Amino acid sequence: MGELTWNEKYNLITRNLGEWLGDEKLKSILKERDLKIYWGTATTGKPHIGYFTPMLKIADFLNAGAEVTILFADLHAYLDNMKAPWELLELRTSYYEVIIKAMLKSIGVPLDKLKFVKGTDYQLSKEYTLDMYRLSSIVTEHDAKKAGAEVVKQIANPLLSGLLYPGLQALDEEYLHIDAQFGGIDQRKIFTFSEKYLPMLGYDKRIHLMNPMIPGLAGAKMSSSEEDSKIDLLDGASTVKKKLKKAFCEPGNINDNGILTFSKHVIFSLLKKGESYNVPRSKDFGGDISFSTYEELEAAFAKEEIHPGDLKNAAEIYINRLLDPIRKEFDTCPKLKSLVSKAYPPQKQKVVDEIVPSRLDIKVGKIVDVKKHPDADSLYVEKIDLGENNGPRTIVSGLVNFVPIEEMQDRMVLVLANLKAANLRGIQSHGMVLCASVDEPTRQVEPLRPPENSNPGDRVFVEGYESGTPDDVLNPKKKVWEKLQADLIVNGDGEASWNGNVLVTSNGGKIIADSLRNVPIK
Repeated sequence: MGELTWNEKYNLITRNLGEWLGDEKLKSILKERDLKIYWGTATTGKPHIGYFTPMLKIADFLNAGAEVTILFADLHAYLDNMKAPWELLELRTSYYEVIIKAMLKSIGVPLDKLKFVKGTDYQLSKEYTLDMYRLSSIVTEHDAKKAGAEVVKQIANPLLSGLLYPGLQALDEEYLHIDAQFGGIDQRKIFTFSEKYLPMLGYDKRIHLMNPMIPGLAGAKMSSSEEDSKIDLLDGASTVKKKLKKAFCEPGNINDNGILTFSKHVIFSLLKKGESYNVPRSKDFGGDISFSTYEELEAAFAKEEIHPGDLKNAAEIYINRLLDPIRKEFDTCPKLKSLVSKAYPPQKQKVVDEIVPSRLDIKVGKIVDVKKHPDADSLYVEKIDLGENNGPRTIVSGLVNFVPIEEMQDRMVLVLANLKAANLRGIQSHGMVLCASVDEPTRQVEPLRPPENSNPGDRVFVEGYESGTPDDVLNPKKKVWEKLQADLIVNGDGEASWNGNVLVTSNGGKIIADSLRNVPIK
C-alpha cells in the first residue's frame, strides 16, 4: 500500500469516533506532517474487553502514520479516590503494561511503533510540580469538580485529590509533547477543561479525539469495578458464556446493546477484506446467516430477524478468538500468574450465602417400582434408582391424577436429591421428582424427561453453572430451593431452564417437557 494522502489519514483517525474537538487544527497538521497522539489509562481495575475499542483506534492511528504514546497513569489511579492503593501501584502498572501489550498483539498491532510511558516517570519532576501549583492558582473549585464529574469517583465528602486529577490530565498533554489526546467521550469535560486552562499557562490547546462509550453487559457503561458489566481479559470460555447469557440484549433494541456496540467497534473492525460476520443458527430458524457490514447486522436485529441468543452465540465465538492468545500467554507463564494475584489480591469478602443453581443436586433417576400410597389417594410411592451404592431411594410424588401408574413404571425422571427428607402421610420421602406444572386454566403436571441416552445417577447442571458443589442437604430455613425454583421454567422450546440458561446432563443433553411450554418447574 502506497503513502496515504492527508485526507485518507484524517478519515482513518476520525472513523468510528463519537466526537472530536479541533477539526481545523487536525487537518492543518496532517497537511504538514503526521500527528502525535497519546492515550492514557489509569491503572485501577482490571482491563476488560471494552479496552479493545481504544486498541482498535490506536491501530487506526498507527496505520495513519501517527506517533502514539500510551500512558500508564499510575498517579491518576491513586488520586481517583485511591482506587489503586499506593503499595499496589507499581504492580498494577506492570499488569496493565503486560495485558495491554498482549491485547495489541492479539489484534496484530506492532508494538515497535508505540511508546509506553509511566505517569510517575515525569509527573513528580520539579517542572511538572511547579506547573501543578501554577494551575491550582487559576483553576476554580467549581471547574475542577465539574471536569472530573464523569471520570473521578463521586463520593459524599470528596477528597482534594479528585480535584487535582483533571489538572494532571491537562498538563500531560504538554509534558508528553503531543498534538492530540484520545479518550472516551466520558472525558469530554476534562478535555474542555484542558482547552480552557492550558493556554492560560502559555501552552497550546490540543486536539481531542473521543471514542463512544461501550455499554456494559448489564446495560449502561462498561465498568472495571462492576463484575457483571464486563468480561475480563483473562476470563475462561465458560465464564464468557455465563456472562454473555446474563447480558442485557433486548429483542430489537439497537441503542442500549453492548453486544451490538462491541460487534461494531471491534469485531467488524477486525474482519479482513472479504470476511463476513457469521451468526450461527439452527436449521429450524433458517441456519447460519452472515453479514458483510455492521449496518446489515443492526438492521436485521432491529427487525428481530436475529434472536438475542443467536447474537450472543456469535459474539462469544469472536470474543474467545480475541482472548485465546492473551489467556495462553498468562496460563503458560508462572511470573504473569503471580503478577495478577499480587496486583489484584483477593479481597476479604463477607461470608455471603450465595443462591446459585450449582447448590442443587439434580440427578437422572429411573423408577424401578411404583405403588399408590396406602393412606393418600393422590400420592405414588416410588423406588427410584439414582445410581447410588445404597440402592434405590423412596420418593413420594403427587402424580396419581396426572400420570397413569403403568406410565410411571421404568420411567426416567429428574430428581432433586438433596432436599431434607420429609414425612409424607407416614412415609419418608428422600427427594422430589421435578415436573412441569401449570394451575390455570386447569391443573396439568408432567414429569420432566431426561435425554434418551441418560443413565441413573447422571448429574444435571444449569448451563454456565457447572462449577460448584451441591449442598449436602438444602437448609429449609434458608429457602434455597424456593428461591431458585422461582426462576426454573420450561421455556417456549420445551426445554427446562433456569433464568434463561438450559438444564443439561453431564454429556450435554437437554431436559424437556412432553407438551407444556412456558410453565414453572416444581
